Amino acid sequence: MQFRPALAAMKPYAPGEQPPPGKFIKLNTNENPFPPPPAVVAAITAAASGPLNRYPDPMATSFRRAAADALGLPGPEWVLAGNGSDEILTILVRGFVGEGQSLRLPYPSYILYRTLADIQGASWEQVPFADDWQLPAAFGESREDLRLVLLPNPNSPSGTIVPPAQIKEIADSLDCPLVVDEAYVDFANENCLDLVTQNERAMVTRTLSKSYGLAGLRFGFLVAQPHIVAELTKIKDSYNCDMISIAAATAAMNSQDWLAEKVAALNVTRQRMAIELGEMGFKAVPSHANFVWCTHPSGQHKAIYEYLKANQILVRYMEFPEWGDGLRISVGTDEQIDACLLMIRRFLNQNS
Repeated sequence: MQFRPALAAMKPYAPGEQPPPGKFIKLNTNENPFPPPPAVVAAITAAASGPLNRYPDPMATSFRRAAADALGLPGPEWVLAGNGSDEILTILVRGFVGEGQSLRLPYPSYILYRTLADIQGASWEQVPFADDWQLPAAFGESREDLRLVLLPNPNSPSGTIVPPAQIKEIADSLDCPLVVDEAYVDFANENCLDLVTQNERAMVTRTLSKSYGLAGLRFGFLVAQPHIVAELTKIKDSYNCDMISIAAATAAMNSQDWLAEKVAALNVTRQRMAIELGEMGFKAVPSHANFVWCTHPSGQHKAIYEYLKANQILVRYMEFPEWGDGLRISVGTDEQIDACLLMIRRFLNQNS
């Protein structure tokens, strides 16, 4: 069987572990530990009783209107809906990066970006973060073959944020589009939506998987100037969002009070996590997301991960070549975090 050379040579993206429900405390894939807003459940129930024999709205109009209202955008034409923000990222790479061309990403960050370049037969360039998780000047330098720059903000795995003023400078200095991946931005205090209205090369992607508690639904979206959205619409699948997900996502965007309440609670837990991890000797990077990246002077990160897994607690062990390894721990409920921290203390006490 002959596959395209780019496909045969690429390494597949490895998502986080997904055990059967109820078996583990899951703190490994940055899901919201709370159920979604009640309005979402009601919308799903209503949609399931609707005309499922018909195709859905190909442009998810109700969602685009709700998103524009909730985010203060000029209108729904500034929004493109997708089957998770991963599909939106796929559309962007397909739209801007051709075979033999290049995209840029910071390192370490979301490795799916590299996979999307590989699928296109394109190359990718990683620019390492500085020790303080800020971007060097090289990140904003243009190059003839550079067609797209991707910047997760807040970043994963670090949870750190690059100030919007600095991102504006980067966007203004580039000759190609800059996509700010704001998957975790609801847990931060700053975002880049204003930049999209100021610079046509600046775009923002978002997801409902994290803050809205809809990881199992798969819904994300792009915010870009209307002529950009119109061009990228040519690439998406005809009916890329189904009727149930559109109804649920619309209800979620109309549940901003619920969002504010849950985000505030998770941010309080996040702060407590960082303090208690610090008391155990970890270096916990100040996070603006719903997870904490931490390293321990013992270097026993993989052993800690395995010990927690043996005790039915999943966290994410991550290793980055030429950078190092560590643990990324999602913010769960207070009870889940208490259990996780208790088991980490036990491991350290047994292995000190």
